[in-house]
Amino acid sequence: MLITIFTPTYNRAHLLPRLYESLRAQTFQDFEWIIVDDGSTDDTEDVVKSFFPPLGGIKGGLIRQPNGGKHRAINRGVQEAKGELFFIVDSDDRLPTKSLECISYYFKQIRGDERFAGVCGLKCYFDGTQVGGQQTFDPFDCSMLDIRQKYHLKGDMAEVVRTVVMRQFPFPEFEGERFCPEALVWNRIAQNYVMRYFHENVYECEYVEGGLTDRIVRIRMDSPQASMMTYKELAHYKVPFRTKIRSAINYWRFATCSNLPMSRKVRGMAEWLWLWPIGIIMHIHDNKTQKNK
Repeated sequence: MLITIFTPTYNRAHLLPRLYESLRAQTFQDFEWIIVDDGSTDDTEDVVKSFFPPLGGIKGGLIRQPNGGKHRAINRGVQEAKGELFFIVDSDDRLPTKSLECISYYFKQIRGDERFAGVCGLKCYFDGTQVGGQQTFDPFDCSMLDIRQKYHLKGDMAEVVRTVVMRQFPFPEFEGERFCPEALVWNRIAQNYVMRYFHENVYECEYVEGGLTDRIVRIRMDSPQASMMTYKELAHYKVPFRTKIRSAINYWRFATCSNLPMSRKVRGMAEWLWLWPIGIIMHIHDNKTQKNK
């Protein structure tokens, strides 16, 4: 069973060797590593070439494309992937030694069941602390929407999805926008599939200054259509009413950043128009906060 490790990168040449060493140390070696360089201006290409010697070593390679955002890089990686599973591992992170072995173990339990999109383990910080707090649970099955809305697990998790499922749900690409929330695709997958969740750390991360997490509000403001689509769809899913309210407010919050005509913004969201003033207030607050940074 081949696993595709996929890494989108932008000017992270100095961090990639750390991830490379963690992949070399894996106890499970049936994997390929695809790196999409999203328009880097540093020496990423030279650094990556050293990871893939002509004879032996890790399978995979580098794909270069103009800077278009992580979601476009993922779409390209999914197209090129040869693995049965697709595992997104960011360039500033690394994998514990038994990560892929653990993923393979749990995936084999559900491999023949087409209800499953894949498996999901925990993320932890480099010091071993679990992202989202020390939550404990036995392996169980649910959708990527219910894990948040029904079971209230917090923090980022390590989703490993069948490549064929990823191909069914590509990230939408809007001209002029370089960001699309991963939650948009995870929520769409959740309408058709479940995941097997297990309580083991399979991903080690840190949130570097200048990364997506550090700049998320500004990024969403600069990519309003993708942000609007994410919150619009969430407001129409079978989720608690309070989640619908928050989603509608955030829809109007980022719709205010869009140049789309009001008729387009209201389409499909007329029932939530009464929350528009709150969205505007949040937008004003966002602008003030961003100016002070």
